[in-house]
Amino acid sequence: MVKVEGGSVGGVLAMLPLLVIVGVLHDVAAVEATPSRCDFPAIYNFGDSNSDTGGISAAFYQMAAPDGETYFHRPAGRASDGRLIIDFIAEHLGLPHLSAYLDSLGTSYQHGANFATGGATIRRQNESWFLNGVSPFSLDIQMAQFDQFKNRSAYLYGSLRVRYRAECILRTMLSSFSVCVFFCQHLYDQGARTFWIHNTGPIGCLAITIQAVHDPMPGYLDKQGCVKDQNDMASEFNRQLKEKVGQLRRQLPEAALTYIDVYSAKYGLIGAAKEQGKETKKDFYETSIS
Repeated sequence: MVKVEGGSVGGVLAMLPLLVIVGVLHDVAAVEATPSRCDFPAIYNFGDSNSDTGGISAAFYQMAAPDGETYFHRPAGRASDGRLIIDFIAEHLGLPHLSAYLDSLGTSYQHGANFATGGATIRRQNESWFLNGVSPFSLDIQMAQFDQFKNRSAYLYGSLRVRYRAECILRTMLSSFSVCVFFCQHLYDQGARTFWIHNTGPIGCLAITIQAVHDPMPGYLDKQGCVKDQNDMASEFNRQLKEKVGQLRRQLPEAALTYIDVYSAKYGLIGAAKEQGKETKKDFYETSIS
């Protein structure tokens, strides 16, 4: 299954898709004999801080409190005070939380691996993590890590034949759609057949965006107190993303692609912040949107 989701980095549309590949390590004939089963024994995830379960923390500096305090009760390599969407996906499938590919302690790759790193982008950036938080592990590097992981696993377990089903979550810049199409094509060529695509959320409502707003001019904020221009940009991104999904349906004839409107779901939650137990919308922005 392939799942595509949007996000942001510093108020700009996030440049890296979070891609979850659910790999099935069975004999091909056995898989084809039971097409109705939904059995995903492993997950392989690509992305940025929205799904990083410890990669950037292992590569550079350990996360600090309050990260992890509400669930793990300690910093757990996540840019969150609790679990991420990828953690809930793993739990729903009955799998353990994903270990970061870059982590070397307390890890297990029996049920997949996580190649995501906080601050990652689709295209390589001539910038430094130490200067502005951009990860050196861009999409092409994560793809290379996955290919190496798969090839080395195949070498170690050469008697197994591998067939893949995939779930992919994409977050891209408008100018990077072609890169994402190539990425999905690369996975399709390896057997990915089911794609679940999330659009980008209301980036104008991110805590990092709202906190920078002081004495805004009339019309700068929308009815929910979010930056209107950024949400307009996200809406245009989603329109083009939906068109690209239609192209992918024609380009990948054996694949099933489902487009999910995450923008409307998150924006609706912001409007109902008090009903969600938040005293103010600002409280909701800080804990729920990123």
